[in-house]
Amino acid sequence: MPEIAGVAKRVARARYKEWDRCDLTYVEFDAGTVVAGVTTRNICCSSEVELCRDNLKGGKARALVVNAGNSNAFTGYRGREAVEAITNQVAAHLGCSPTEIFVSSTGVIGVPLPKDKAQAGLRAAFDAPLCNWQEVADTIGTTDTFAKGAKAIAIVDGKRIEIVGVIKGSGMIAPDMATMLGYIFTDVAVEPAFLQTLLSEANSSTFSCITVDSDTSTSDTVLAFATGKAGNAILTGHDDTGADAFASALHDVCRQLAHLVVRDGEGAQKFIAIHVTGAASDGSARRIGLAIANSPLVKTAIAGEDANWGRVVMAVGKAGEPADRDRLSISFGATQVANNGLPVDGYDETPVAAHLKGQEIGIGVDIGLGSGSATVWTCDLTHGYISINADYRS
Repeated sequence: MPEIAGVAKRVARARYKEWDRCDLTYVEFDAGTVVAGVTTRNICCSSEVELCRDNLKGGKARALVVNAGNSNAFTGYRGREAVEAITNQVAAHLGCSPTEIFVSSTGVIGVPLPKDKAQAGLRAAFDAPLCNWQEVADTIGTTDTFAKGAKAIAIVDGKRIEIVGVIKGSGMIAPDMATMLGYIFTDVAVEPAFLQTLLSEANSSTFSCITVDSDTSTSDTVLAFATGKAGNAILTGHDDTGADAFASALHDVCRQLAHLVVRDGEGAQKFIAIHVTGAASDGSARRIGLAIANSPLVKTAIAGEDANWGRVVMAVGKAGEPADRDRLSISFGATQVANNGLPVDGYDETPVAAHLKGQEIGIGVDIGLGSGSATVWTCDLTHGYISINADYRS
């Protein structure tokens, strides 16, 4: 992935856990960098999330710190003190306001982040050599099985704009406004308020349309940083030249990252796309799609390659959204299995069984009531998920 002008990346070992790897990421931004973000709606969020929300009001960023191995959530005043110690240390190093420093932490809930390890890790990071995106993606991960990154380009005001994103996450994934920990970097010149608008719009149809296990994390955060180094005329709204191209590229990066998280779902073997049409509204379609995607019965049927489409009917009915049993139609892959509330005449399960043996699964649901539509992405539920989470702390 390309370097982004105005972004300097370093990683170090804070040793938050007993592991032989880097677990602290430190990214510096040139003065003038703006930031936008979305964060979890989980009420029991971490101090990092609370501070992030406060600092986003200023719209400026000089540094990002990401700690892996300890979420620092549900840790009271000690958690807040740890985050403030980090922001103050980095602000002093850069000679800027602490409100321009953004911190994220991920890992076990309920264990205070050790300030001494964080501060020692930062001192090491300040002196560390510059690193590449692979190292950043590896360092922010926890139970991830592969590094996740995406890129896109756009032409804005005659200038080539680069966008790069990295993300971590494979469990406790059911984003509500944001997802896991994701970071997007671009050299476009844009006002922070408009960047916030574009990120929120992209989030609604990407990160907020994925689920692994229906659990919304206490630490979910997505941040977008724009250095302005591309030299384009500053984007201020949708009507500006090139704004649509940048918005499309940003959405593409968000979609790529969201899909990578689902593909790496804990214990996952199959990637499932659920297309809902004919709903009362787009929002209703999304909620129906998530009800299907979050159903353990649907997810285990897919894991077992069992064409049990009755479980999809069940999930539609429990979603709490407008639906009519006698108008409902369902398909698996290219094969329609039910139409207007009845099994298709002469239904042959053979092509459906063949489809379910693949790794890319498509489920289509038409509610038959309106024009609302949405696509939701999830994965199957296997014994691997149980094994990973039963042993998570040990």
